[in-house]
Amino acid sequence: MTRWHTPVLLEEVLDFLAVKPAGVYVDATLGTGGHAEAILSRLTTGRLIGLDRDPMALEIAQERLRPYSSRLELVRASFSHLPDALARTGLGLVDGVLADLGVSSLQLETPARGFSFQAAGPLDMRMDPASPETAGDWVNHAREEDLAELLFRCGEERQAKKIARAIVRARPVRDTLHLAQVVTGTRKPKGRLKLHPATRTFLALRIAVNREQEELEQFLLRVPVHLRVGGRLVMLSYHSLEDRVVKHAFRAEAAAGRLRLLTKKVVRPQAGEVAANPRSRSARLRAAERLESD
Repeated sequence: MTRWHTPVLLEEVLDFLAVKPAGVYVDATLGTGGHAEAILSRLTTGRLIGLDRDPMALEIAQERLRPYSSRLELVRASFSHLPDALARTGLGLVDGVLADLGVSSLQLETPARGFSFQAAGPLDMRMDPASPETAGDWVNHAREEDLAELLFRCGEERQAKKIARAIVRARPVRDTLHLAQVVTGTRKPKGRLKLHPATRTFLALRIAVNREQEELEQFLLRVPVHLRVGGRLVMLSYHSLEDRVVKHAFRAEAAAGRLRLLTKKVVRPQAGEVAANPRSRSARLRAAERLESD
Protein backbone atom coordinates (compact mmCIF):
# COMPACT_ATOMS: atom_id res chain seq x y z
CA MET A 1 0.00 0.00 0.00
CA THR A 2 1.17 3.51 -0.83
CA ARG A 3 1.32 5.24 2.55
CA TRP A 4 1.67 8.78 1.22
CA HIS A 5 -0.70 10.12 -1.41
CA THR A 6 1.02 11.58 -4.48
CA PRO A 7 -0.20 15.19 -4.84
CA VAL A 8 -1.97 15.94 -8.13
CA LEU A 9 -1.14 18.98 -10.28
CA LEU A 10 1.32 20.06 -7.60
CA GLU A 11 3.21 22.73 -9.57
CA GLU A 12 -0.01 24.19 -10.93
CA VAL A 13 -1.51 24.32 -7.41
CA LEU A 14 1.54 26.16 -6.08
CA ASP A 15 1.54 28.59 -9.00
CA PHE A 16 -2.13 29.50 -8.56
CA LEU A 17 -1.85 29.78 -4.77
CA ALA A 18 1.14 32.14 -5.23
CA VAL A 19 2.42 31.17 -1.77
CA LYS A 20 3.92 34.05 0.22
CA PRO A 21 6.55 33.14 2.86
CA ALA A 22 4.65 34.99 5.60
CA GLY A 23 1.17 34.04 4.41
CA VAL A 24 -1.55 32.03 6.09
CA TYR A 25 -2.96 29.09 4.10
CA VAL A 26 -5.54 26.37 4.51
CA ASP A 27 -5.36 22.90 3.04
CA ALA A 28 -9.03 22.12 3.52
CA THR A 29 -8.72 18.46 2.48
CA LEU A 30 -5.33 17.56 3.90
CA GLY A 31 -5.23 13.85 3.14
CA THR A 32 -1.75 12.52 3.82
CA GLY A 33 -0.21 15.96 3.32
CA GLY A 34 1.31 15.97 -0.16
CA HIS A 35 0.18 19.45 -1.18
CA ALA A 36 0.61 20.72 2.39
CA GLU A 37 4.25 19.63 2.48
CA ALA A 38 5.00 21.66 -0.64
CA ILE A 39 3.17 24.72 0.70
CA LEU A 40 4.93 24.50 4.07
CA SER A 41 8.33 24.27 2.38
CA ARG A 42 7.69 27.76 0.94
CA LEU A 43 6.68 29.35 4.24
CA THR A 44 9.06 31.10 6.64
CA THR A 45 6.95 32.93 9.23
CA GLY A 46 3.66 31.87 7.66
CA ARG A 47 1.22 29.19 8.84
CA LEU A 48 -0.79 26.36 7.37
CA ILE A 49 -4.05 24.99 8.76
CA GLY A 50 -4.80 21.44 7.63
CA LEU A 51 -8.34 20.04 7.79
CA ASP A 52 -9.47 16.47 7.28
CA ARG A 53 -12.28 14.34 8.65
CA ASP A 54 -10.32 11.10 8.25
CA PRO A 55 -8.36 10.42 11.47
CA MET A 56 -6.07 7.91 9.73
CA ALA A 57 -5.08 10.52 7.15
CA LEU A 58 -4.42 13.12 9.86
CA GLU A 59 -2.17 10.70 11.72
CA ILE A 60 -0.08 10.02 8.63
CA ALA A 61 0.02 13.71 7.67
CA GLN A 62 1.22 14.63 11.15
CA GLU A 63 4.13 12.21 10.77
CA ARG A 64 4.93 13.43 7.26
CA LEU A 65 4.79 17.11 8.20
CA ARG A 66 6.65 16.84 11.52
CA PRO A 67 9.61 18.95 10.25
CA TYR A 68 7.17 21.86 9.81
CA SER A 69 5.23 21.42 13.06
CA SER A 70 5.96 24.96 14.28
CA ARG A 71 4.09 26.40 11.28
CA LEU A 72 1.31 23.82 11.14
CA GLU A 73 -1.99 23.23 12.88
CA LEU A 74 -4.12 20.17 12.16
CA VAL A 75 -7.87 20.10 12.72
CA ARG A 76 -10.15 17.07 12.43
CA ALA A 77 -13.07 18.55 10.55
CA SER A 78 -14.83 18.43 7.22
CA PHE A 79 -13.79 21.13 4.78
CA SER A 80 -17.24 22.65 4.92
CA HIS A 81 -16.48 23.54 8.56
CA LEU A 82 -13.60 25.83 7.58
CA PRO A 83 -15.07 28.90 9.37
CA ASP A 84 -15.27 26.96 12.65
CA ALA A 85 -11.72 25.66 12.20
CA LEU A 86 -10.38 29.16 11.61
CA ALA A 87 -12.22 30.45 14.67
CA ARG A 88 -10.76 27.60 16.73
CA THR A 89 -7.23 28.49 15.65
CA GLY A 90 -7.75 32.18 16.31
CA LEU A 91 -7.22 33.16 12.69
CA GLY A 92 -9.34 35.49 10.62
CA LEU A 93 -8.62 36.09 6.95
CA VAL A 94 -6.23 33.84 5.04
CA ASP A 95 -4.08 34.23 1.93
CA GLY A 96 -5.06 31.03 0.21
CA VAL A 97 -7.25 27.93 0.42
CA LEU A 98 -6.80 24.62 -1.37
CA ALA A 99 -9.42 21.88 -1.61
CA ASP A 100 -8.52 18.61 -3.33
CA LEU A 101 -11.79 16.69 -3.64
CA GLY A 102 -10.24 13.36 -4.61
CA VAL A 103 -10.15 10.09 -2.68
CA SER A 104 -6.61 9.38 -1.51
CA SER A 105 -4.51 6.30 -2.23
CA LEU A 106 -4.67 5.60 1.50
CA GLN A 107 -8.44 5.18 1.30
CA LEU A 108 -8.50 3.33 -2.02
CA GLU A 109 -5.74 0.89 -1.09
CA THR A 110 -7.14 -0.03 2.32
CA PRO A 111 -9.80 -2.71 1.64
CA ALA A 112 -11.24 -2.28 5.14
CA ARG A 113 -12.38 1.24 4.19
CA GLY A 114 -14.62 -0.14 1.43
CA PHE A 115 -13.86 2.47 -1.25
CA SER A 116 -12.48 0.11 -3.91
CA PHE A 117 -14.05 -2.62 -6.03
CA GLN A 118 -10.65 -4.22 -6.62
CA ALA A 119 -10.72 -6.30 -3.42
CA ALA A 120 -13.29 -7.58 -0.95
CA GLY A 121 -14.02 -5.15 1.88
CA PRO A 122 -16.97 -4.01 3.98
CA LEU A 123 -19.60 -1.82 2.37
CA ASP A 124 -18.40 1.22 4.29
CA MET A 125 -16.99 4.15 2.23
CA ARG A 126 -17.06 6.60 5.15
CA MET A 127 -14.33 9.23 5.10
CA ASP A 128 -15.14 9.89 8.75
CA PRO A 129 -15.47 6.52 10.54
CA ALA A 130 -17.71 8.20 13.12
CA SER A 131 -20.39 9.00 10.53
CA PRO A 132 -23.56 6.95 11.08
CA GLU A 133 -24.41 6.00 7.49
CA THR A 134 -22.45 3.44 5.43
CA ALA A 135 -22.64 2.26 1.85
CA GLY A 136 -24.18 -0.95 3.18
CA ASP A 137 -27.18 1.02 4.42
CA TRP A 138 -27.89 2.11 0.86
CA VAL A 139 -27.01 -1.17 -0.83
CA ASN A 140 -28.95 -3.47 1.45
CA HIS A 141 -31.78 -1.31 2.82
CA ALA A 142 -32.70 1.51 0.40
CA ARG A 143 -35.81 1.20 -1.75
CA GLU A 144 -35.08 0.19 -5.33
CA GLU A 145 -36.40 3.47 -6.74
CA ASP A 146 -34.31 5.52 -4.27
CA LEU A 147 -31.21 3.55 -5.13
CA ALA A 148 -31.82 4.03 -8.87
CA GLU A 149 -32.32 7.77 -8.38
CA LEU A 150 -29.07 7.99 -6.41
CA LEU A 151 -27.07 6.12 -9.06
CA PHE A 152 -28.42 8.37 -11.79
CA ARG A 153 -28.08 11.67 -9.91
CA CYS A 154 -24.71 11.17 -8.19
CA GLY A 155 -23.07 8.66 -10.51
CA GLU A 156 -24.58 9.81 -13.82
CA GLU A 157 -25.18 6.10 -14.41
CA ARG A 158 -27.35 5.49 -17.50
CA GLN A 159 -28.17 1.95 -16.39
CA ALA A 160 -29.26 3.10 -12.93
CA LYS A 161 -32.65 1.33 -12.90
CA LYS A 162 -31.21 -1.93 -14.16
CA ILE A 163 -28.37 -1.87 -11.64
CA ALA A 164 -30.66 -0.96 -8.73
CA ARG A 165 -32.94 -3.86 -9.64
CA ALA A 166 -29.99 -6.27 -9.73
CA ILE A 167 -28.69 -5.04 -6.36
CA VAL A 168 -32.09 -5.48 -4.68
CA ARG A 169 -32.41 -8.99 -6.10
CA ALA A 170 -28.91 -9.90 -4.87
CA ARG A 171 -29.52 -8.81 -1.26
CA PRO A 172 -27.90 -9.27 1.12
CA VAL A 173 -24.86 -7.94 -0.77
CA ARG A 174 -21.92 -9.16 1.31
CA ASP A 175 -19.02 -6.85 0.47
CA THR A 176 -17.48 -4.54 -2.13
CA LEU A 177 -16.36 -7.38 -4.39
CA HIS A 178 -19.83 -8.91 -4.35
CA LEU A 179 -21.35 -5.52 -5.20
CA ALA A 180 -18.92 -5.06 -8.10
CA GLN A 181 -19.83 -8.52 -9.41
CA VAL A 182 -23.54 -7.75 -9.22
CA VAL A 183 -23.11 -4.49 -11.15
CA THR A 184 -20.81 -6.08 -13.73
CA GLY A 185 -23.38 -8.80 -14.29
CA THR A 186 -25.84 -6.22 -15.62
CA ARG A 187 -23.57 -5.34 -18.54
CA LYS A 188 -23.11 -7.20 -21.79
CA PRO A 189 -19.44 -7.42 -22.86
CA LYS A 190 -18.69 -4.90 -25.63
CA GLY A 191 -14.96 -5.04 -26.07
CA ARG A 192 -12.60 -3.22 -23.75
CA LEU A 193 -14.32 -0.68 -21.50
CA LYS A 194 -12.74 2.63 -20.51
CA LEU A 195 -14.29 2.40 -17.04
CA HIS A 196 -14.93 -0.61 -14.85
CA PRO A 197 -18.71 -1.23 -14.94
CA ALA A 198 -18.97 -0.59 -11.18
CA THR A 199 -17.12 2.75 -11.22
CA ARG A 200 -20.18 5.00 -11.33
CA THR A 201 -22.08 2.91 -8.77
CA PHE A 202 -19.23 3.14 -6.27
CA LEU A 203 -18.87 6.86 -6.97
CA ALA A 204 -22.56 7.51 -6.33
CA LEU A 205 -22.54 5.56 -3.08
CA ARG A 206 -19.42 7.36 -1.85
CA ILE A 207 -20.95 10.76 -2.64
CA ALA A 208 -24.13 9.86 -0.77
CA VAL A 209 -22.44 8.34 2.29
CA ASN A 210 -20.15 11.35 2.76
CA ARG A 211 -22.74 13.96 1.70
CA GLU A 212 -20.09 15.25 -0.69
CA GLN A 213 -22.29 17.48 -2.81
CA GLU A 214 -23.82 19.22 0.21
CA GLU A 215 -20.38 19.61 1.80
CA LEU A 216 -18.97 21.12 -1.40
CA GLU A 217 -21.84 23.56 -1.83
CA GLN A 218 -21.51 24.73 1.79
CA PHE A 219 -17.74 25.12 1.44
CA LEU A 220 -17.99 27.20 -1.73
CA LEU A 221 -20.64 29.39 -0.14
CA ARG A 222 -18.57 30.05 3.00
CA VAL A 223 -14.96 30.25 1.88
CA PRO A 224 -14.74 33.54 -0.11
CA VAL A 225 -15.46 35.72 2.92
CA HIS A 226 -12.46 34.20 4.71
CA LEU A 227 -9.98 35.20 1.98
CA ARG A 228 -8.01 38.42 2.16
CA VAL A 229 -8.27 40.71 -0.85
CA GLY A 230 -5.89 39.08 -3.34
CA GLY A 231 -6.23 35.72 -1.57
CA ARG A 232 -6.50 32.65 -3.78
CA LEU A 233 -8.91 29.70 -3.84
CA VAL A 234 -7.76 26.58 -5.70
CA MET A 235 -10.10 23.63 -6.29
CA LEU A 236 -9.25 20.16 -7.61
CA SER A 237 -12.19 18.02 -8.71
CA TYR A 238 -12.31 14.59 -10.32
CA HIS A 239 -15.67 14.11 -11.99
CA SER A 240 -18.09 16.26 -13.94
CA LEU A 241 -20.68 16.52 -11.18
CA GLU A 242 -18.40 18.21 -8.64
CA ASP A 243 -16.56 20.25 -11.29
CA ARG A 244 -19.92 21.61 -12.42
CA VAL A 245 -20.69 22.76 -8.86
CA VAL A 246 -17.29 24.49 -8.62
CA LYS A 247 -17.64 26.14 -12.04
CA HIS A 248 -21.10 27.54 -11.31
CA ALA A 249 -20.11 28.79 -7.84
CA PHE A 250 -17.01 30.53 -9.24
CA ARG A 251 -19.05 32.17 -11.99
CA ALA A 252 -21.68 33.37 -9.50
CA GLU A 253 -19.01 34.88 -7.22
CA ALA A 254 -17.32 36.51 -10.23
CA ALA A 255 -20.62 37.99 -11.39
CA ALA A 256 -21.13 39.40 -7.90
CA GLY A 257 -17.69 41.02 -8.03
CA ARG A 258 -16.22 39.00 -5.17
CA LEU A 259 -13.91 36.71 -7.14
CA ARG A 260 -11.78 37.03 -10.27
CA LEU A 261 -11.43 33.83 -12.26
CA LEU A 262 -7.80 32.83 -12.76
CA THR A 263 -8.66 29.84 -14.94
CA LYS A 264 -10.85 30.62 -17.94
CA LYS A 265 -10.77 26.93 -18.81
CA VAL A 266 -10.24 23.95 -16.56
CA VAL A 267 -6.57 22.95 -16.07
CA ARG A 268 -5.74 19.27 -16.55
CA PRO A 269 -2.61 17.20 -15.88
CA GLN A 270 0.03 16.90 -18.58
CA ALA A 271 0.66 13.53 -20.19
CA GLY A 272 3.83 13.01 -18.17
CA GLU A 273 1.99 13.36 -14.86
CA VAL A 274 -0.76 11.00 -15.96
CA ALA A 275 1.84 8.41 -16.98
CA ALA A 276 3.59 8.71 -13.61
CA ASN A 277 0.36 8.88 -11.58
CA PRO A 278 -2.61 7.38 -13.48
CA ARG A 279 -5.05 8.45 -10.77
CA SER A 280 -4.42 12.07 -11.78
CA ARG A 281 -5.94 11.58 -15.23
CA SER A 282 -9.42 12.83 -14.29
CA ALA A 283 -8.22 15.83 -12.23
CA ARG A 284 -9.56 19.29 -13.08
CA LEU A 285 -8.22 22.47 -11.51
CA ARG A 286 -10.03 25.79 -11.18
CA ALA A 287 -8.71 28.85 -9.35
CA ALA A 288 -9.98 32.28 -8.37
CA GLU A 289 -8.78 35.39 -6.51
CA ARG A 290 -10.66 37.50 -3.93
CA LEU A 291 -11.41 40.98 -5.24
CA GLU A 292 -12.92 42.97 -2.42
CA SER A 293 -14.09 42.85 1.19
CA ASP A 294 -17.73 42.82 2.17
